[in-house]
Amino acid sequence: MVRRFDVAERRARLASRHRLTADTRADDPVEVARSLLALHGTDPSSVYVGAWARMRDGHVRDVERALYEDRSLIRLLGMRRTVFVASLDVAPVLQAACSRAVAARERHLLLAMLTEAGVATDAAEAAAWLTATEEVALRALEERGEVTAAELADEDPRLGTVLVLSRGKSYEGRQKLASRLLLLLAAEGLVVRGRPRGTWTSHQYRWAPLTDWIPGGLADWSTQEAEVELARRWLRTFGPAPADDLRWWAGWTKTQTKRALSELHPVEVDLDGVTGLLLPDDVAETPQPEPWAALLPALDSTPMGWQNRGWFLGDHGPRLFDRNGNIGPSLWWNGRIVGGWAQDSHGEIVCRFLEDVGADARSAVGTEAERLTSRLGGVRLTARARGRTWLEEELAA
Repeated sequence: MVRRFDVAERRARLASRHRLTADTRADDPVEVARSLLALHGTDPSSVYVGAWARMRDGHVRDVERALYEDRSLIRLLGMRRTVFVASLDVAPVLQAACSRAVAARERHLLLAMLTEAGVATDAAEAAAWLTATEEVALRALEERGEVTAAELADEDPRLGTVLVLSRGKSYEGRQKLASRLLLLLAAEGLVVRGRPRGTWTSHQYRWAPLTDWIPGGLADWSTQEAEVELARRWLRTFGPAPADDLRWWAGWTKTQTKRALSELHPVEVDLDGVTGLLLPDDVAETPQPEPWAALLPALDSTPMGWQNRGWFLGDHGPRLFDRNGNIGPSLWWNGRIVGGWAQDSHGEIVCRFLEDVGADARSAVGTEAERLTSRLGGVRLTARARGRTWLEEELAA
């Protein structure tokens, strides 16, 4: 018989697997990143706020130590060409299963942009020119240790070549080759984002050779082996869920998704009329946790882990997501989103419930808001790599 998972059980699994209850919180950010498979890192502040929500006593220093001193966490370009922060055992899997394909697409696009910029007359000439320029960039990185994209652009005239992005569009822009090349080299696993230029909320990073940052570099996986391992980890973290959710999350084709899942022989389960998948050794019931509340940041890995979010989002999507499908800061109560939060003009956290949740939920959310306020220490968060949501606009006013 097909095992049935109702919404209550899915929410219970989400709570424990994603370390959102008081008794499942972690002691360090590496545990958090591994539990979520990876922390969504496009917005730098999301890494910190997302980790704190799942830690017993986390602070800025704890995350910075893992990223820049212990180097037990690493930023990399992963699924759907998005920046993630992952532990060193997960990062090589993401690199082989997702980043390689991203790198191939980025290289193809960059060659076309170079031809358009007039540095070459055909693809072969552009490829030769790019190879020589890559060697210049990597040599500069090795000699200087760490550089910003702007500093690298000044190392050689070729690295300062101006590229036109989205030519002819209303959002046409220009970018120096150094910035685009660093993105490509990162996707290929050759360079890594180091410390930001400013505070922990900054998104302007210094760059370093990966082998200088992590001696020996990332472990080498074959693409297909990595795809299977990534699918296994995703099911452990986000299952049970439909195969389409995995395909969307990983940025894979249907063929890739089917191939990876076929190696795992997942169990089919009933998600209220929708077929979900689960690892064969992971079908035991999950006990219902004690009531819990959480303030999760924009682009948090939990709500961004599924494409089909109705079972925890309800009808609140239009108020909490921007036009590009990115979630803003969200309020959680017992495994479902019940509202959102933002900082007002004075930097105070303001919460807005989108449904009647009762006094216990309001009190628990208030406690979490105080906990986050103490960790922010007066820092103002701003929307990066996304638009502000309807609810953020309203609360900020």
